[in-house]
Amino acid sequence: MTTIYLGLISGTSMDGIDAVLVDFAGDRPRPLAAETFQYSDALRGALDQLRSDPDAFPAARLARLDAEVGQAFADAAQGLLDTAAIAADEVRAIGSHGQTVLHRPDDEFAHTLQIGDPTRIAERTGIDVVADLRRADLAAGGQGAPLAPLIHQALLADENENRLVVNLGGIANVTLLPAGGVVSGFDTGPANCFMDDWFRAHHREQDGKAARFDAGGQWAAGGRVDETWLTELMQETYLHREPPKSTGIEYFSPAWLRDRLPIDAEERPADIQATLAEYSAASLVASIERFVPFRPDRILLCGGGVANTDLAGRIKARLGATPVESTAAHGIDPDFVEATLIAWLAREFIAGRPIDTPSITGARHPVRLGALWPAPLP
Repeated sequence: MTTIYLGLISGTSMDGIDAVLVDFAGDRPRPLAAETFQYSDALRGALDQLRSDPDAFPAARLARLDAEVGQAFADAAQGLLDTAAIAADEVRAIGSHGQTVLHRPDDEFAHTLQIGDPTRIAERTGIDVVADLRRADLAAGGQGAPLAPLIHQALLADENENRLVVNLGGIANVTLLPAGGVVSGFDTGPANCFMDDWFRAHHREQDGKAARFDAGGQWAAGGRVDETWLTELMQETYLHREPPKSTGIEYFSPAWLRDRLPIDAEERPADIQATLAEYSAASLVASIERFVPFRPDRILLCGGGVANTDLAGRIKARLGATPVESTAAHGIDPDFVEATLIAWLAREFIAGRPIDTPSITGARHPVRLGALWPAPLP
């Protein structure tokens, strides 16, 4: 039986779909092809509207958006197969995380929602699809996130080093990989989400389209940090909660930021951007210092935020002498770690193996993550 799986995910920045083909035949997953497929402007705009106020977003529009995102995921999967010249019968299954649009694990009825209709992916590609990867963990009393520590352990653990892996997406999360110990992890707070929102509100490209992010953190690097405001932001209650914990952009939302902006924010937008960058770094490092019970020998960065050299520099400055490296230095493309995770989860589901999430999410027991959407009958 084939050992090739395809992983699909769009992260909390909602920029596009990361797709990776992975062969699990050997001791380590071997990427065969990887590509990021951008959302259309219309679809990206609808997702931005949804995340700005999920409680007010119409149910009928959400149902349609689920289908639209599902079609985009299906096109991404087929596009990667075409680029790699791999036929459908060479792929055992597709793992699809979908697009997270809501995550409230601490509600009385804990809930999470990832859209992107898996039936459309199965129909378009003719391949079995494993999706809905978080709700079983919630039902077992877990946070449903983060899941990235599972693949970090498989790819980046070292029996001779205490390591941390930091994923810099819209939200930041850390994975604890103690030498010879048990993996754990948690979401620390914002990474790119606030910087992206503020940048988009203040920049337009020449063709009139909204720019999506502060490339390399150049705009933030030109501003001055507002230390008084930074101190206020660091009082956020989520930052002081004990793990296991998870969060998302529906909590650290545009509204959250608007409610906390200084009165004169529009008069000094670059300073606001610089302070938001420093907040991402400060909240991450404070969480490491407060909740990591060992001194890390090495910290590895992955996710889209690795390309933000200003943010990475702020993190390194706060960590002092601790070595900080991209996962690229260890043979793992930082942009496709999570998509590889989703392919791995699909493989584990197909194999019938439960996932040992309790040490990460706080679930009561290991759970079988996902559900199957079979390929159409011939």
